[in-house]
Amino acid sequence: MIKVGDIVVAIAGKEKNQKFVVVDCDENYFYIANGKRVKISKPKKKNAKHIQKASKLIFPLSELNCLDEMKVNASIRKFLKEED
Repeated sequence: MIKVGDIVVAIAGKEKNQKFVVVDCDENYFYIANGKRVKISKPKKKNAKHIQKASKLIFPLSELNCLDEMKVNASIRKFLKEED
């Protein structure tokens, strides 16, 4: 089960094999960001069947609620880089 804060890998689309952090979700879709091309201000909408969980690590949810968008994008980039 994928939740907000999980690290996922896109398995379809032009983002295939790239890592992302889940920043939001609804019934059928997850909204993902990597802090580079797909920023927190406009996360990518992905169907649940096009992503899979990549790690047991979870991005700290308190940072997602930070007011400064640039800091959040930077911490997502740093978190994903350290995860490699």
